[in-house]
Amino acid sequence: MTETVQIGAAQLACADSLQFIKTLPDNSIDLIATDPPYFRVKDNAWDRQWKNDDHYLGWLGEMVAEFWRVLKPTGSLYMFCGHKLAADTEIMVRERLNVLNHIIWAKPSGTWNRQNKESLRQFFPATERVIFAEHYGAETTASGASGYAAKCEELRKQTFKPLIDYFANARAALGVSAKEINQATGTHMCSHWFSESQWQLPKREQYETLQALFDRKAKELNAAAELVKPHDGLLTEYDALRRDYEGLRLEYDELRQRYEELRRPFAVSKLVPFTDVWTYAPVQYYHGKHPCEKPASMMEDIINASSRPGDLVADFFMGSGSTLKAALKLGRRALGVELESDTFKNTVAKVDEFHAALTC
Repeated sequence: MTETVQIGAAQLACADSLQFIKTLPDNSIDLIATDPPYFRVKDNAWDRQWKNDDHYLGWLGEMVAEFWRVLKPTGSLYMFCGHKLAADTEIMVRERLNVLNHIIWAKPSGTWNRQNKESLRQFFPATERVIFAEHYGAETTASGASGYAAKCEELRKQTFKPLIDYFANARAALGVSAKEINQATGTHMCSHWFSESQWQLPKREQYETLQALFDRKAKELNAAAELVKPHDGLLTEYDALRRDYEGLRLEYDELRQRYEELRRPFAVSKLVPFTDVWTYAPVQYYHGKHPCEKPASMMEDIINASSRPGDLVADFFMGSGSTLKAALKLGRRALGVELESDTFKNTVAKVDEFHAALTC
């Protein structure tokens, strides 16, 4: 029977993770940061409950299918795994989700420092792996609506329409071909200057070359009386055009912020690891400590990078509760699931104490 405890914005459940996750609604979680058993890495019953690798991977595949279901279209998955089955795990995740990175956590210290090197028959594993993934199409599709990229493209067309029309109308009136434009400017930029979908402002030298070309075409057509309504080409001076462009660009940047919630959050800086090799020091072991506890700084960096304040962060193998404590500290909601009752009780006490310190 599932036991649940609510501590502030965190819900903790003592339950079988696979059974519990099936009770959650679709598209309900913003970030999953979790550390499943690696299988026969630890001398604990929870890490040796499967007959062989295939049985373990079959169970893990069911978990990943549920991760895919409960994760929002703009959500992220960080799943830790051991070196032995890392390749199998990544291939399995790719069947459901778009793997963005296979991160190497290279521990700067550990048990290998005490190894008898001469007795080794292979290189000693000094790493753990983190599979970082999103929904396929996360940048272009959101539940029930166009996604961030599509919305931004639509907004860009609307915002810059006065300038887009200025160039397009002049070209249409004078019948200037793409070949003439590209030959005159020595570029292949016609589709960027005179197309709604790829539009961009020419540089000064390019624009003045276009002005000369359009002026010549206008004079030729007007002289031949081929224009029903005379058109003078591109008359606006570049400085005025540039001022209009900068004003519209500022307007576009402000409006674009409205669509940020449609995009998968991701933000890192030079102050945190931003490559796919991490060097967080492992948590030192002592009596009573969970054998797989993850560094608080690592979990905080993951949550900062891939969620927003108020988002729901889930760890379906919460262990000592590092993910939940990091989520609470950073103003997120948290969901944690743990099977072992003794570990669950200890984690509830630790999270309760941590929450009390945050709110006092």
